Amino acid sequence: MKNKFVKMLALLTATTVVAAGVIGCGSNDSQSVDANADAETGTNTQAADNTDAQADENADAAGADLSGTVTLAGSTSMEKLANAMAEAFMEKYPNVKVTPEFTGSSAGLESLAAGSVDIGDASRALTDEEKASGAVENIVAIDGIATITDTENTVTDLKTEDLAKIYKGEITNWKDLGGPDESIVVIGREAGSGTRDAFEELVDVKDACKYAQELDSTGAVLAKVAATPGSIGYVSLDVVDDTVSALKLNSVEPTEENILKGDYVLQRPFVMATKGEISEQSDTVKAFFDFINSDEGKAVIQQVGLIIPQ
Repeated sequence: MKNKFVKMLALLTATTVVAAGVIGCGSNDSQSVDANADAETGTNTQAADNTDAQADENADAAGADLSGTVTLAGSTSMEKLANAMAEAFMEKYPNVKVTPEFTGSSAGLESLAAGSVDIGDASRALTDEEKASGAVENIVAIDGIATITDTENTVTDLKTEDLAKIYKGEITNWKDLGGPDESIVVIGREAGSGTRDAFEELVDVKDACKYAQELDSTGAVLAKVAATPGSIGYVSLDVVDDTVSALKLNSVEPTEENILKGDYVLQRPFVMATKGEISEQSDTVKAFFDFINSDEGKAVIQQVGLIIPQ
C-alpha cells in the first residue's frame, strides 16, 4: 500500500514539473513575441519620425534656397490680405522680400502692364482691355461689399433699387426709407477704385452717382461714415467693425454663408493679376502663388475675413 502511494506521489510530481515546464515555455515565447513586436513598433515609429524630420529638413532647405523679391501694387481693399499673406510667406521663406503697395486697382494694373511690379492687385474682375494687354486674372479670394451707415441711423435694410436711387441722388432723405428726417450724405471711392467699380456695376449706377465726397481708401470711407450723421458708404466686408452699421440688402445680411449661396448681391473677386500665366513667372512669384493655394495660404485668407474661391 505504501509503495502504491509513493508511486502515485511520484507521478503527480512529474506531471506538475512537466506542466510547469510547458507554462514556462509558453511564458518565454509570449515575452519573446511581445518584445519583438515592441521592437518592430519602435523601429516603425522611428522610421516615421525620421521621414517627417527629413521632410521638414527638405522644406527648410527649400525655404533657405529660395531668394529674391515679389512686388505687388493695387487695391487698398486688399491691404489686409496682401500684408498678411506677405508676412506669412516671408516667415516661411526668409530670404524672399515681398513688398505690397496700395495705389488703387487700376493704378496697380497699370504698374503691372508697365512691368514695374510682379503682381497687380484688383478688387474687381479685369476688363477686356486689361486682359488684352497681357494681364491674367488670378482670383485668390472672394469679398463682400458692405453698405454702411453711422451707428445712430435706424434704417437697417434696403432694397437694391432704393440703394441705387440714393446713389443717383433720387432719394435724398432717410425719412423716405422709414428712417429719421435727415439728409443722406453719399460717400464713395475715387475714380479707379476697384471697390467703386464693383459697387457701381453691381448696383447698376455706373457713372451716374452723385457723391457728396469721394475718398481714396477703404479706411477713409469707414472713418468718414462713422463720424458723419446721415452718411452712407461702401467698403470691403472684411474691414467692417462696430464703429458703423452694415445694412442688409433685400433682407439678406452680408455674411460669408449668404455670399457663398449667392443670396447677397454685393460680392466681388480679389484678383492678383500677373503679366502672363503664373507658370511664366519667376521662381519666387510661382512660390508665392503656391503658398496662396496651400492650406497655409487658405488659413490666411480666412483669418482676414475673406472667402476661399470655390
